[in-house]
Amino acid sequence: MNKEQQAIARLRLAAEMSETYYHAPLVITTSGGKDSDVCLALARAAGIRYEVQHNHTSVDAPETVYHVRETFHRLENKSIKCTVNLPMFKGARVTMWSLIPQKLMPPTRVVRYCCSVLKEQGGKGRMITTGVRWAESAKRRKNRGIYEKQSADISRRITISNDNDDTRRLFENCRLQAKRICNPIVDWTDREVWDYIRSEHIPVNPLYERGFHRVGCIGCPLAGRAGRQFEFGRYPTYERAYLHAFERMLEERRSRNLPAVWQSGEEVLHWWLQDGVLPGQLSISDYLTETE
Repeated sequence: MNKEQQAIARLRLAAEMSETYYHAPLVITTSGGKDSDVCLALARAAGIRYEVQHNHTSVDAPETVYHVRETFHRLENKSIKCTVNLPMFKGARVTMWSLIPQKLMPPTRVVRYCCSVLKEQGGKGRMITTGVRWAESAKRRKNRGIYEKQSADISRRITISNDNDDTRRLFENCRLQAKRICNPIVDWTDREVWDYIRSEHIPVNPLYERGFHRVGCIGCPLAGRAGRQFEFGRYPTYERAYLHAFERMLEERRSRNLPAVWQSGEEVLHWWLQDGVLPGQLSISDYLTETE
């Protein structure tokens, strides 16, 4: 079985489980990146019933927002339900700019609260798919699987990393009510993704043609210093938005009489970008207890 047929078989199984356990179609999540676009094309090829959902992070590039809108328009013309998930935090709508002051520290590579709040809330109580791939990082190769069952209790989480009948049956027979995830292209390489995009003539985010190797949140710490400087050079409004959010964060810390090594939003920004003006993200233990 080739990679395309294998991914389609995974999607068909996920769709069957979605109908069986949740009595609802499989949810294909899209971030506006190439992996999501491949998953959408595979879902169409699988001939399954599905819906599409996008998480509104508030820090996606304008090109990504437009690409998602165009994708939704194309899918809705085929009577496929498309929705935008608006993140909530402590019972209220939230964006990156309102989340940072509430968390009292910037998001970092170590403390990525932004992902859990802005990107991972969608699809609660449903069976979903993502475009997660092992080739993206060693951490994903270690922690992510073809099928996953989430739970607040880590000991009750299930991750299946192969397609054999025994492991699939274990996943299918798990009766815990929680979000289940299928990652149909988890074992695809970058080259296989691009080969499929070209062979199937899949429309992708125009940012890939403009020097971007990854499409994600503007300013994401995982992009590294050079990547973020490139992004902020293209989107200076986002850099200013982070600066204002950091200033409000400092105001909130002062109102609570909490210590802060920074005196201004600009100092936070330099520290966060690790641009050499101030020491970078080396010690954050003093702030961790204040981010809940």
